[in-house]
Amino acid sequence: MRMRMVLCGSVAALGVCAGMVTAAAAPGGTGTVPAGSARTAAGFDPAELESALDGVHRAGVPGVFAEVRGDGRTWRGASGVADVTNGRPVTAGMRHRVGSVTKTFTAAAVMQQVEQGAIRLDAPIGDYLPRLVPGERGRRITVRMLLNNTSGIPDYLTYAFPSLHGFPSRLDVSTRSLDDNRFRTFRPAELIEWGLSAPPVGEPGGPTGVYSNTNWLILGELLEHVTGVPAEEYITRNVIERAGLRHTEFPTGTRVRGPHSRMYEAFYGLIDPPRDYSVYDMSWVGPAAALVSTMEDLNRFYALLLDGRIVSRSSLAEMQRTVPTRALDGSLIQYGLGLHRVDTPCGTFWGHDGTVWGAGTMSLTRADGGRQMSVAVNLVRWNRPDASGKPQPHPIDGALKALYQRAMCGGAPTASEVVP
Repeated sequence: MRMRMVLCGSVAALGVCAGMVTAAAAPGGTGTVPAGSARTAAGFDPAELESALDGVHRAGVPGVFAEVRGDGRTWRGASGVADVTNGRPVTAGMRHRVGSVTKTFTAAAVMQQVEQGAIRLDAPIGDYLPRLVPGERGRRITVRMLLNNTSGIPDYLTYAFPSLHGFPSRLDVSTRSLDDNRFRTFRPAELIEWGLSAPPVGEPGGPTGVYSNTNWLILGELLEHVTGVPAEEYITRNVIERAGLRHTEFPTGTRVRGPHSRMYEAFYGLIDPPRDYSVYDMSWVGPAAALVSTMEDLNRFYALLLDGRIVSRSSLAEMQRTVPTRALDGSLIQYGLGLHRVDTPCGTFWGHDGTVWGAGTMSLTRADGGRQMSVAVNLVRWNRPDASGKPQPHPIDGALKALYQRAMCGGAPTASEVVP
């Protein structure tokens, strides 16, 4: 799941973190710098990174941890607590629910099947799953459209969590359905049906995509159809294990295995104090956003992916063909096939961000692989809305932007790098 934030602080409708990387695109400003004008990232200073990490904790996040790679060096850090009740410290190697970062893994798995000839990117999804996506939609929507969110199929989340319907235009909503669904096991078919039954959000193949988790559950069903095994099993064998990721997995129960933090959901002040949702049945997102990983594993994965070692160079080029995609908060992001493009003053970065209830993650790798940043927080949706429903700025937003700046580019932005 994605919700717009600077890792993830505000939302529209139910929101699913889509403007987060836009906020990181030009630290200190509201725009982006063309890749051609980028300066070289400065070498990172561990003391500066530690200070920036502490700043996120002081701003209000209980626990934050990160790994930054560059100049042949690796820095790992953590600040704050994993459990607000007993003060247990957060550590850099903790496992974390990484939300929609999962989408890059799923997209890589689909591209592997494209390379083998089992899937054609521009074939109608109805050729493979005529009963799941029947009729004209099945004939018009292609596999590529599902991967880059131009299918026009809306998200199912407000149907899975009906008590949130109408937020933020309606401020009298309840978070009751978060608790009602904590141990509920959803079937992919019922979630997909909710998305397909809702009014379309665009024409298939339109010039602007609309971010939707429904697309990714359909892709999971496609993977199972062509491989004969559940999508999670195929992704585990052919993406996670191929990349040598030792701490990344789809959960088999409601708990995160191994050392991890509690995960605190504030939902824009409706849950006060924030509630721990680290124990949760993740069937509500599956191959769209259910993965558990570490910041070290994420950096390793994206380094290998961008080096052409998970999918072929030609497949990677397809994944990096972006279209403007409208997040659920209305902002536009550059989205490829399971990858975001983020242009910064120090180069173009690729990766993904994500949230699930209580957990937020950002993972970005520079196009040449020379700089990487993965950051996790154990509090999400901290911004409180005003009377009109617009989430208001919070000190956490600025603290995270400062951390991203130092992690990706080194130091603070100069006046010439702040884009109005």
